[in-house]
Amino acid sequence: MIISAKLKNGAEGKMPQDITGIPHRIIENPLLNVVLYCPEIPANTGNIARLCGAAEVRLHLIHPLGFEVDDKHLKRAGLDYWHEVDVRHHDSFEGFLAQREMEGEGDLIAFSKYASKAYTKARVSRGHYLLFGQETLGLPPDIRNEYPCYRIPIWGAVRSLNLSTSVGIVVYHYLHELGRF
Repeated sequence: MIISAKLKNGAEGKMPQDITGIPHRIIENPLLNVVLYCPEIPANTGNIARLCGAAEVRLHLIHPLGFEVDDKHLKRAGLDYWHEVDVRHHDSFEGFLAQREMEGEGDLIAFSKYASKAYTKARVSRGHYLLFGQETLGLPPDIRNEYPCYRIPIWGAVRSLNLSTSVGIVVYHYLHELGRF
């Protein structure tokens, strides 16, 4: 959403609006939760948000983010569907863990190119949290070591998959396993 604003030079102009205040869908008891640890690229976060809206999966964004949460940065990636995304913002990983514990929901599993077990080996049930790291750095080693961690196999000579591609592969695989389709 764009709001009109007076610019410094006195002219009327358009100013991006912080989209965290836009009313959005609340999913009670979601099948899965996607957790992005300090994402850096707005297009990836926007694509993942669209996927979460389409699949009825809750999205958790752990701050700090590498971009502003406004329509200018995210709408190009599909967040004209923002109202369809159940998104929760957390000031830190510790804040996210505290909220998760208060809600008493599912287990947390992580994904990293450094993990030894394939994501298809994980046993996922309703309410699980699927944790993905930053585009450039992945997850910190202490988080990878604290929680069960899985990888998406890569056979070619590339170092990693795009974050939004990885989330899509994993989410739809587990939704299928959970009987969603």
